[in-house]
Amino acid sequence: MIHADITEDILIALRRVIRAIDQHSRNLVQSHGLTGPQALLLTEIVRSEKITGSELAKRVSLSQATVTDVVKRLESRELLERSRDTGDKRKVILMATKQGEVLVKQSVPLLQERFQQRLSELKDWEQNQLLSSLQRIAEMMNAEDLDASPMLTSGAITASPEAIQDVVTPTGNPPGAEEV
Repeated sequence: MIHADITEDILIALRRVIRAIDQHSRNLVQSHGLTGPQALLLTEIVRSEKITGSELAKRVSLSQATVTDVVKRLESRELLERSRDTGDKRKVILMATKQGEVLVKQSVPLLQERFQQRLSELKDWEQNQLLSSLQRIAEMMNAEDLDASPMLTSGAITASPEAIQDVVTPTGNPPGAEEV
C-alpha cells in the first residue's frame, strides 16, 4: 500500500535535488559565463597545468567528442590554448590561459565537488544505500538506460554560447524568477 505522505515527501525531495542542480547551473552561467561541464574541464586543466584531451576525458568521465566540443568553446573564449607536445608532435596539449586561471579561482565550487566531499564522509553502507535507492528511482522513472555523465548540472553538456545567453533573461534573473 502506498502512503500518500511518503510519496509526497519523496517527490518533494526529488524536486529539491532538481532545483538545487538547476539553481547552481544558472548561478554558474550568470556569475562566470560557464556551464558546469566547461567549469569542470577548465578546473581540471588548471589543476593539471598541462594535459592531453584524451587524458582530460578520462579524468572527468566524459566522451572524447564531448571534451573536444567543450574545449573548442573554451578556446574560442581564450580561456585555454592548445599546443603540440614537443616530444610527440601527434599529441595536443591543453593549458589554461591566465584569463582561464583567474576565472577558475573566482568561480564558485562545483556542486558535485561539494557533494563528493560530503558523500565521502558517509560510511560505506550509507553510500551503498544511497546508490541503491537512486538506481531504483532511475529504474522507476524508466531512466536507467539514459546516457548520463557523472556531473551535477542541468541542460546540455555542450551548451552553445547562445544557449548560455538564453539562461539569463534581460533582467539578469533566471527564467521564472521575480524581479525585486
